Amino acid sequence: MFITLEGIEGSGKTTQIGRLVEFFEDREIECVTTRQPGGTLIGENIRSILLDPANSALEPLAELLLYMADRAQHINELIRPALKKGKTVVCDRYFDATLVYQGFARGLSIELIRQLHQLLFDDLKPDVTLLLDLSPQVGLKRAWQQLNNGQRSGDESRFEAEAVAFHEKVRAGYLELARLEPERFRIIDAAQTQNQVFAAMRKIVSSFLKQS
Repeated sequence: MFITLEGIEGSGKTTQIGRLVEFFEDREIECVTTRQPGGTLIGENIRSILLDPANSALEPLAELLLYMADRAQHINELIRPALKKGKTVVCDRYFDATLVYQGFARGLSIELIRQLHQLLFDDLKPDVTLLLDLSPQVGLKRAWQQLNNGQRSGDESRFEAEAVAFHEKVRAGYLELARLEPERFRIIDAAQTQNQVFAAMRKIVSSFLKQS
């Protein structure tokens, strides 16, 4: 099974992925957790370029191609091999993030991004995408609190520095993708407590496990 978590900055994806891993381990299901950008040695180097606030001049098209390069390495080195071995893969962000950040928010062609994914990656999609939905105002407040108290590195704050209007486009993009693919997306209210969010995630994942 291939599971992705999506959402704006501060939506709690990292916290919930840790709890999801425990859920699978308790059921003796072999699970691989990863993230995009990153997940591989080369991918982590690309990540440092993409998220560094010093790189604010990065052109949208260059940004898109760096994400595609990261994904090419990630899919071929980690995701496909793990899936072929029957492992469950849980990924913090994936292709949908590129559609909403570089497409809906940056204004690049969504059709171009879709075509690249189909051409380069055989349109590999998750079995289920958990969208942790949250208002940008709340998400950015959480994210900056984490940055200021040292829970997250300031070296990865380029997107947090974007205007609220940018993040509103990101959120709207995610909700539009969920509307277009209701069979894959599950929307979870990330304004709830961490326990409530995880309870909703556990229920969804348990349902998919029964089907597989």
